[in-house]
Amino acid sequence: MIFPRKLKAGDEVRIIAPAFSYQIIGEDVRKIATERLEQMGLKVSFGKNLGIIDSFVSSPIDARIQDLHDAYADKNVKAIFTVIGGFNSNQLLGLIDFEQIKQNPKMLIGYSDIAALQNAILAKTGIVSYYGPHFSSLGMKYGADYTLDYLRRILFDDSEFFVQPCQEWSDDPEWFINQEDRHFNKNDGFWIINSGSATGTLIGGEMTTFQLLYGTQYMPTDNDLILALEIEGGNKHILDRILQSTIHQPWFKNVRGLVIGRTESKSEVSRDDIVSIFNIHPELKNIPVVANVDFGHTYPMTVLPLGGTIKISDGALTVIKH
Repeated sequence: MIFPRKLKAGDEVRIIAPAFSYQIIGEDVRKIATERLEQMGLKVSFGKNLGIIDSFVSSPIDARIQDLHDAYADKNVKAIFTVIGGFNSNQLLGLIDFEQIKQNPKMLIGYSDIAALQNAILAKTGIVSYYGPHFSSLGMKYGADYTLDYLRRILFDDSEFFVQPCQEWSDDPEWFINQEDRHFNKNDGFWIINSGSATGTLIGGEMTTFQLLYGTQYMPTDNDLILALEIEGGNKHILDRILQSTIHQPWFKNVRGLVIGRTESKSEVSRDDIVSIFNIHPELKNIPVVANVDFGHTYPMTVLPLGGTIKISDGALTVIKH
C-alpha cells in the first residue's frame, strides 16, 4: 500500500466536487468549513469548476475530471477534500489518469458516493484514501468535535489509535438549512454482533455505491480484508440483499471481519434486525462483526483509511496503519 504523507502546518488542501456541485452548499457552511481547516494551520484552495451546476445537481464530467487531475498534479496541494457526495462519481472512473495519481499520492477525504473513487484509486494504484467528512461536513456548527478530533489524527499523525464511540449522534436531514434546529440522540456504543478478532486491509464504504464496483477492474480485492459497510437510507431488506450480493463475490472469501456503520433513523433498522440479518447467512457466523460504528450518514463520524490496516477485537476497533 502507498500511504500519502501526513500534513503539516502551512500545507495546502484542495476542495473539489466530483459528485454534487459546490453550489448547493450554503455560505455559512462554506465559511465554517474553511475556517476550521484554516484553524488547523492549512491553506484552503478550490477547484476552478466546482461551482458549475447542471440538471443533475452536478457539473459536466470533463469539468469534474479536470479538477480531480489538477488537484493531483499541483505540487502545492497536499490533500484533497470532496465537497459532498451524490450519485455519479463512478462516471469518472474510465477517464481517470491513475498513473498521474500514482505518481502524486495524496489524501483523498470524503464519504458516501466518493467511495467509488476511493476504492477504485486503491485498486488501480494502491494509494490509501480516507472515508471521513466532506468539506461540507466540516461546516456543521454543532456536534462536530468528535469528527474534527479524528480528522486531525488522520491528517497529522501516523500513530495507531482506537476508535471510540461518540457520546451522542444526529441525523438531522436539514441541518445545513437550519444550523440551530438540531436534535441529538444518546449513543449506546458499538454493537458486538459476532465476537472474535481479525486484522486486515480495510475496503468498503456506502453499500449501494461500493456495489457499483463489483465485477469491475476498480474493485480492490487484497487478501485478509476488513469490510466496512454503511448504507444511506434504505431499510433492512435492502441491507440484507446487498449483503447477500457481497457474499456472492469471489473475493468475499478473503473477508476476515465486518464493520457496519450506524444506520439513519429513517431506515428503521434496529439492533435486532442486524442480528437477524447476520444470523441468516452461514458465511457470516464465524466472522467478527461490530455494528453501530460512527461512520457514514450520521454525525459525528470517525475517519477510516481505505487501504489501511484495521483490527477488530471483540467489538474494539484499532486503526493500526493509516
